[in-house]
Amino acid sequence: MILARTREELRDALSHENSVGFVPTMGALHAGHRTLIESSVDENICTVVSIFVNPTQFSPTEDLSKYPRPLDADLELCEAAGVNIVLLPTADVLYTEEEVWIDVASVSNGYEGDSRPTHFRGVATIVAKLLLLTQPNRAYFGLKDLQQCAVVRNLVAGLFLPVDLRFVETVRESSGLALSSRNVYFAPDERQRAAYLYQSLRLLASELIAAHDSQLTAISKYKSILSEAGFTVEYLDVVDPATMRATDQLTTARIVVAAKFCGVRLIDNIPIHP
Repeated sequence: MILARTREELRDALSHENSVGFVPTMGALHAGHRTLIESSVDENICTVVSIFVNPTQFSPTEDLSKYPRPLDADLELCEAAGVNIVLLPTADVLYTEEEVWIDVASVSNGYEGDSRPTHFRGVATIVAKLLLLTQPNRAYFGLKDLQQCAVVRNLVAGLFLPVDLRFVETVRESSGLALSSRNVYFAPDERQRAAYLYQSLRLLASELIAAHDSQLTAISKYKSILSEAGFTVEYLDVVDPATMRATDQLTTARIVVAAKFCGVRLIDNIPIHP
C-alpha cells in the first residue's frame, strides 16, 4: 500500500493505473467506510482512499480540533481491505492562496444547508479538487449523507467530470443506529437509546405507506415522539433525493432527519419503499 502526501506523489502512484476507484473520507474509518472501500476493490484494479479532515466544511460552531484522527487504525483498515493508495494531504497541499470556491446552489439549500450554511461549499470544493487529482473511473459515497450525495451528483454533472458515481446504502450497528465517527461520543447506554431515531423513521415510513393520516400530520406526530424521547429535532421531512425538495411522491422519496441526542448531532435517512 502506497502513502501519498503530495500531488506529485499521487501522480507517480497513479501513473500506470487505468482502472481507478476513489473513496474520499475524513478518517475515523468504520464498517461503513469499509463497505465503500470493498465496493471499489471489487470493481477496480486500483483503489485510492483519501484521509483529510477538511476545514472548510466545518462551521464556526463546530470544533475542528476535536474531530477524531486515529490514523494508525485507519491505515490498518485500508491495508486489510485491499487499498492500493492512501492519499494523506495537508491543507496547504489542497488549498492555495488564490482559492476557488464551488457552490452547488440548487441542492445545497435547506436541511443541512440551513443548519450549516457554509458546509456544502466546503464539500463541493474539496470533492472537486480530489476528483481532479485522482481522476478516478468510479467514486464511492455513502447515502447516510443524502444531501451531500445530491451535491456531488450535481457537481459532477455541472462540471462534466468523467467519473461514474456509486452511492452505497447506509451501514448500521445491530441496534439500527447509522454508523458514524461521532458515535464514539456516546456512553454505551446513550448509544443504544440513540437507535430510537432509526426505529422512529421506520415507523414513520410505515405510517406514510398506510396513509392513515396526512403526511404533515404524521411528520408532526413523530417530531413530538422524538422530542419526548430526548431528541432535539432540527428537521424531519420527506424529500426527493435527487432535488432535496419536499415531496409527496413516496415511491422514490426518502425520510430525512437531523437531531441532537445527549449532545451529539445525528443525521439519518431511509427510503420509504425499501
